[in-house]
Amino acid sequence: MTINTDDLINSIIDSLDRIENVQLSDIPNMDLYMDQLTTFMDERLHKTTRYPGEDKILTKTMINNYAKNDLLPPPIRKKYSKDHLILLIFIYYFKTVLSISDVQTLLDPLKKRFHISDTDGLTLSEIYQTIFDIEEKEVDPLKEDLLKKADIANSLFEDAEDADKDEMKLFAFLSLLAYDVYVKKLIIEKVIDGIDEKSGKNKSKEQLKEEKRAAKEAAKAKKAAAKAALKK
Repeated sequence: MTINTDDLINSIIDSLDRIENVQLSDIPNMDLYMDQLTTFMDERLHKTTRYPGEDKILTKTMINNYAKNDLLPPPIRKKYSKDHLILLIFIYYFKTVLSISDVQTLLDPLKKRFHISDTDGLTLSEIYQTIFDIEEKEVDPLKEDLLKKADIANSLFEDAEDADKDEMKLFAFLSLLAYDVYVKKLIIEKVIDGIDEKSGKNKSKEQLKEEKRAAKEAAKAKKAAAKAALKK
């Protein structure tokens, strides 16, 4: 038994059906409280998880941590706007393949456009629509690439024992997919490192340690000066 082309196509279709992109028109224009926000995300994105109904999409703790770590602007009077939701959807997708610090760097240009009007330049809504329009056009090339990888895998290990052949062909197919993900992730990380370097974010552990030490020394000096002023 080889990697059956028909089965592969069906599998691809099933997988793509689970990738349910949230349409811009479906994102509420009204501000939402936390419970309303998490409910909306669960309803719209649950099919994108590996185990729908079991995996968490976004929890209150996650969202609060994103705000604390400057991935997301804080809510306004405990409410989240349409721009908040757009950023959260991007965070949800990016964090599956990137570290939180890389996601933060990636989203910096978007956060600068948070709550700007269309007269001031590109809005988050326009950016969101453009990106998801492009992604929809990538479905057919993705299918072709998967079929190509399946053909390559099926051509390998022809001399192997029958008991091993099927497993090795499947292993080769999954290895090709994994390598593709690895290389693309590496490219993204290299580009992000370049962005961090230009902005001064890409600092060594020694630099960060020295900055912390200097900050502590400055705080001590300030405290000592305040005490001295009180004694006078």
